[in-house]
Amino acid sequence: MKLKNHNTLIFFVCIFIPLIIGGLSGFLSTEGIEAWYPSLNKPFFNPPSWVFGPVWTMLYLLMGYSSYRIWMQPVSIHRRKALLLFALQLSLNFFWSLIFFRWQLIGLATIEIILLWVSIILMIKSFIKLDMVAGYLQIPYLLWVTFASVLSGSLWYLNF
Repeated sequence: MKLKNHNTLIFFVCIFIPLIIGGLSGFLSTEGIEAWYPSLNKPFFNPPSWVFGPVWTMLYLLMGYSSYRIWMQPVSIHRRKALLLFALQLSLNFFWSLIFFRWQLIGLATIEIILLWVSIILMIKSFIKLDMVAGYLQIPYLLWVTFASVLSGSLWYLNF
């Protein structure tokens, strides 16, 4: 019974880490989201603002569940690499909002999101080696960041 409680704790920690990091990033970026972002020229495909919260919440939940599946794999160099790549992409994810919304550096944010995109691909590849489900659960995240990269680049082009 003790092992089951331990696994449950790990599960919730893995789920909450991306949610907390994403929430903190959003909180620290609130002023730019509310005051600055609405003033930008936007491309025709810019989604309404209400879309972002639910999409990111779902993606953070998928990240958390995938990281749990990887954490539960036997200790190995491949698991360590996968978890490091997970931490790298989550760090890049956190800083993108700050760079874009808080510091209003659209060009730098566009470069940074490309690095995020590459780190997600590397993470997916490393996850798939350990657990195909964990890797494939990150495909929606990759697709969303692909879209966000195009959106970021378009905002940079339209506003500078």
